[in-house]
Amino acid sequence: MTRCELAKRIVSTSFLTGSFKLRSGKTSSFYLDKYRFEADPTLLSALAQEMASLLPAKYDRLAGMELGGVPLATAIALLIGKPCLFVRKKAKEYGTCNLVEGGPTPGERIAVIEDVITTAGQICTSIQEMRELGLVVTQVTCVIDREEGGRENLAKIGCTLAPAFTWRELDALSNE
Repeated sequence: MTRCELAKRIVSTSFLTGSFKLRSGKTSSFYLDKYRFEADPTLLSALAQEMASLLPAKYDRLAGMELGGVPLATAIALLIGKPCLFVRKKAKEYGTCNLVEGGPTPGERIAVIEDVITTAGQICTSIQEMRELGLVVTQVTCVIDREEGGRENLAKIGCTLAPAFTWRELDALSNE
């Protein structure tokens, strides 16, 4: 699938219009329902291939952010053969009480996987918590950067952002 075809499929599958409250608290006239493209095995596979090409040169594991980053990280891990972790928004209050599932080891270099980034508020919090556990995080790879401050907020905590698509690029490619 070409990038243009992938962009068209993402938009046709997940682009919704209306009034939507985003996690950032902002209201948007459009929404990218990531669960719709993550639930489609053809799209998920194509996204895993696209995102795998954006990963940093050196890392030990992938980390999928709850909830949308988990299927993406799993698909990429299956494609490239790297292990992954699963990062909760809040440590569970039973069993192992872990924030990061999958047995992280301090000092491991982590490539964070996310679906859609707006302001990156939750992901910045999660990265700081992962760092407190001794994990090294310097890059986030996502499907879509809505270009609403996420890249800049990640830069403030020492992370780069590698999106498969920015919103402007996705919009332009899907209209070709």
